Amino acid sequence: MARIRTVGLVVKRDRPRAMRLARRVVAWLGRRRIRVLADVETGLPGVSSLPKDQLVRRVDLLVVLGGDGTLLSIARRTDGRVPILGVNMGELGFLTAVTEREAMPALASVLAGKYTTDRRMTLAATLSRRGRAVRSLSAVNDVVITNGALARIVEFEVSVDDMPLTTYRADGMIVATPTGSTAYSLSAGGPIVEPSVRVIVLSPISPHTLSNRPVVVRPNAVVRIAIAKREQDALLTIDGQEGMPLQGGDVVEVREGRFPVSLIHTPNRTYFDVLRSKLGWGR
Repeated sequence: MARIRTVGLVVKRDRPRAMRLARRVVAWLGRRRIRVLADVETGLPGVSSLPKDQLVRRVDLLVVLGGDGTLLSIARRTDGRVPILGVNMGELGFLTAVTEREAMPALASVLAGKYTTDRRMTLAATLSRRGRAVRSLSAVNDVVITNGALARIVEFEVSVDDMPLTTYRADGMIVATPTGSTAYSLSAGGPIVEPSVRVIVLSPISPHTLSNRPVVVRPNAVVRIAIAKREQDALLTIDGQEGMPLQGGDVVEVREGRFPVSLIHTPNRTYFDVLRSKLGWGR
């Protein structure tokens, strides 16, 4: 494993405990002559900061202090370049499975090269309008099409590898990775998929036709979602964080992303441990 010379910090600023831990991390790394750069939104005094898109290209390791949302905000920008150590500052997260108490020992293990990573599948989405690609986006959890401010049913056609699946009239559609299967897709009745299984999950949101059910397709499939021409109130959302309005006739194509996300795995806790904790199983 390559030596870690520069560490990037991404911190949930509105959590004082996260900021306190960040200052400990900066001091600890400084004593070991390891350079620290911070996300510009973190704003740590005395630490050089960069926008997220630049930060991921300048560091050998990313340390995220916050929750799953904080990790998602940086993870889809990494293009598989850099491993991420996610430390949850509240309840355990599906992505940030290291606790605050475990943070410093975990960081020491990583710097010593004693760590493994989970390679998480991503999604690549292309939005086309009037036959021309206008946006390309990456997602770690999901690509979601929903109704907009009017909260009315959206009509759209879905095909897989140019083979028609069906026409939906629903509140929307979630196209999720296995990692995203425990996010929005789960609340829409989608299956829980163990993260090492590479599949794409299609979960309709409150479909008008009761026989419409979640569908799981192979990872190299191309999912095409065509918005009905008369629709004028639909939204495209990436990982619940980036959104843009859709127009009637827009087409969203989703496929497996080129680069997986590398999450540093803690040996103290399995995915199923986190699953039981988050979902309250066995209590």
